[in-house]
Amino acid sequence: MKSEWKWFTRGVTAAAIGLCLGTGIFGQSATTDEGKRKVKSKVSPAYPELAKRMSVSGKVKIEVVITPDGRVKSTRVIGGHPLLVQACQDAVKEWKFASASEESTQIVEFEFSASGN
Repeated sequence: MKSEWKWFTRGVTAAAIGLCLGTGIFGQSATTDEGKRKVKSKVSPAYPELAKRMSVSGKVKIEVVITPDGRVKSTRVIGGHPLLVQACQDAVKEWKFASASEESTQIVEFEFSASGN
């Protein structure tokens, strides 16, 4: 519960900063753990309309279980604003990773930002 609260307060803080700076352009980026399986193809998460209107920004962390052939077997949210996590899960389920000899797990981090004009 403490961890979820920490992520929620970070999201609220980031949203408040975004409001103070003025928002107009929204974006997101994704990173994976270094030294893990390489991503062969990515699908970017759609910035949820409600999150845009509320100027919600911040990081979302998703744990991804990858099959030996590079498909995403399952995902688990580690942290992030509730308005952003579903879009990230939906997107990362479409990713393809490099093949490997066995199943692996890694963390994918998405960064949503609202920047002023």
